[in-house]
Amino acid sequence: MLFKLDPTLADFGRDPWWLITAKVLVVFVVLVVLVLFSIWAERRVVARMQFRLGPNRVGPFGLLQSLMDGLKLALKEDIIPKNASKAVFLLAPVISVTTAFMAMAVIPFGPMVSVFGYQTPLQLTDFSVSVLYVLAVTSIGIYGIVLAGWASGSTYSLLGGLRSSAQMVSYEIAMGLSFVAVFLYAGSMSTSEIVTAQERIWYAILLLPSFIIYTTSMVGETNRAPFDLPEAEGELVGGFHTEYSSLKFALFFLAEYVNMVTVSALATTLFLGGWRAPYPFSMIPGANEGWMPLIWFFGKILAFIFIFIWLRGTLPRLRYDQFMDFGWKVLIPVALGWVFVVGAARVVISEELLSNTRAITILAIPVAALLLISVLLELRKSKQPEQEADLVTSSYPVPPMSAARITNPNRPEVESKRDTNG
Repeated sequence: MLFKLDPTLADFGRDPWWLITAKVLVVFVVLVVLVLFSIWAERRVVARMQFRLGPNRVGPFGLLQSLMDGLKLALKEDIIPKNASKAVFLLAPVISVTTAFMAMAVIPFGPMVSVFGYQTPLQLTDFSVSVLYVLAVTSIGIYGIVLAGWASGSTYSLLGGLRSSAQMVSYEIAMGLSFVAVFLYAGSMSTSEIVTAQERIWYAILLLPSFIIYTTSMVGETNRAPFDLPEAEGELVGGFHTEYSSLKFALFFLAEYVNMVTVSALATTLFLGGWRAPYPFSMIPGANEGWMPLIWFFGKILAFIFIFIWLRGTLPRLRYDQFMDFGWKVLIPVALGWVFVVGAARVVISEELLSNTRAITILAIPVAALLLISVLLELRKSKQPEQEADLVTSSYPVPPMSAARITNPNRPEVESKRDTNG
C-alpha cells in the first residue's frame, strides 16, 4: 500500500474516537511541557545575560523549578476582593487559558504517519478556513483579560484590561493583513495546505515583509516585552491580574506562555514551512517522512521562544503612545501597501508576464518608497520641538505642558480665573 506524505482535507475526520482522544491529550501535554520548559529557559537565559546562574537546584540543571513554582502557586491563599464581581472574576482566567489551548487544534505537527495500523496526519483537525479559526479563538481570549480587569473592582486592573483590548485591536489588524499575502500565494486558508504549498520555498523568504509584520505583531498580541504595557508594573502594579492570586493567577500565567507557543507554531506553519526540514537537512532521504519532522517543527518553535526571551532581556518597555503610534502609523500602512504589491504581483504572474521574484521586486520598489517617505514625515512631525516659550519647566519627570493651558503649574486656579475674566 502506497504511503502518502502530505495530508489533505479529505484525510481529516476519519480517525476512530480513541485516536482523536489520544491526539487531544498529546496536544495538551505538549503545550504544558513546553510552558514549563519556556519558563525555565527564560529564567536561565536572562540570568546568563545578566551574569547570574538562574534556577539550578531543583532537578538536574533546575529543570523541575517551574513545576515546583506551579505547586507553590496552588498552595497559596486564594483571595477574592470584596468589590469584585465574583462570577466574572472566576470565569475570566478560564476563558483566557481555554482559548489559548484551543488555538493549537489546527496546527500541523507533521505529515501522515501510521498509528497502530491507521494512517493519520500529525494534526488534531483541519478545515478550509483554519487560519481564520485561530484568529477568532485568539481574539476571544482577550475577553478574559478585559473581564478580569473589569471584575476586579480595581482601577489599576481596569486600566490594564483596557490597554490590552486596545493593544489587541491595533496589532490584530496588522497580523490579519500579514496573512493575506500567504493566502494569495498558497491559494488556501487551510494550515496543512499552506505547509504543502511551501515545499519549494518558505514564505518567510518569498514574503519577507509579511513575516516581519507578523513576528512584530505576535509580540504585541502576547503582551510580551517590549510591548508588555498591560502589565507595566511601574504604572499599573500588575495590570489586569493585580487582584488575582493562587491558581487563578497561575491560569493567566499559563495562558501567556501557551499563547507564546501558539503564535510561534502559527509563524512556523505559515512562514517557515511548518514541519518540513530546513536546508540542507531537507536533502537527507527521509527527513520529511514519518516522525522525523517533529524535530524540525519543535526546533523552529523553540527558536521563536528564544527570540521572545531575548527581546525581554535586551529591550526596554515602550511608552504607550509610542506603542500605539507604531501599530497604527507604521505597521498597518506597511501591511496594506504590501498586500497591494502581492495582489498586483499575483495578477502579473497569472498572466505569465514575470516570475515571482521579479514581479514582487518591481512592484515593491515604488510602494516601499512611498511608505518610507510617509513614515519619515510622520516621525519628523512627531519629533518637532515646541517653541521654548511654550514649554513649562518642571522638577518632575513628566512631559512638558503647553503654556497656553497652564503657565504657572504651582497656581493653576489663578490662571483659570484670569481666563474667565479675560
